[in-house]
Amino acid sequence: MEINTESNIGAIVAANYKTAAVFKKYGIDFCCNGNRTIGNACSKKQSGPEQLIRELEEVVTEKSNDGIDFQSFPLDLLADYIEKTHHRYVAQKIGEITPFLHKIVQVHGMNHPELMEVERLFLESAGDLSAHLKKEELMLFPYIRGLVKAALSGSSRPKSVIGTAAGYIAEMEKEHDAEGERFRTISALTGQYTPPEDACGTYRVTFRMLEEFEEDLHRHIHLENNILFPKSVELEERLPID
Repeated sequence: MEINTESNIGAIVAANYKTAAVFKKYGIDFCCNGNRTIGNACSKKQSGPEQLIRELEEVVTEKSNDGIDFQSFPLDLLADYIEKTHHRYVAQKIGEITPFLHKIVQVHGMNHPELMEVERLFLESAGDLSAHLKKEELMLFPYIRGLVKAALSGSSRPKSVIGTAAGYIAEMEKEHDAEGERFRTISALTGQYTPPEDACGTYRVTFRMLEEFEEDLHRHIHLENNILFPKSVELEERLPID
């Protein structure tokens, strides 16, 4: 893979997810804002793109057998993977993080008032994400599976209750953007999840859980924004309409 200033960030990560760690190191959003070139992403940064490109090339040329080639997944299989891996993770971790976060707010909130804002933002995210995942599971993903079935059988585009995939996906991406912005704020409020010196064990565990939650969300959104969604729109456009 040739990488230069005109290379698309989302496409690079879609081809090799290990490059995500390099973009994260340089503070470049590869999931919600993945549809940018390297040159565009680096335009407002003090350092140029040269070192970033060198590190990306090193990662790409590394030999490894432990990566999953999500680009090769059939779309229905990818939707199943996202639902069973990332959707379940979100539901489970919301239930785990919420009481931990509430506890450290009660104990440490007076000395660290930013925790109250972190809790408010996380609870907003928990509610919005839960609704968002249900829309994907009940509306969008079944339609994507219908598109795959139609393509395999040589049928026309299936009937839809969501309009077009492109239109519905645009709304999903807006919601992804909102979550990305929300967690950027949480990360900033917590000093990139760095516990203060007076943090107790629960405080430290909660910050680690929040950081892991954001990391999983990045991978989750990347799989949808950069692989599942564009391929679904492309498939829909190829199918004839009755």
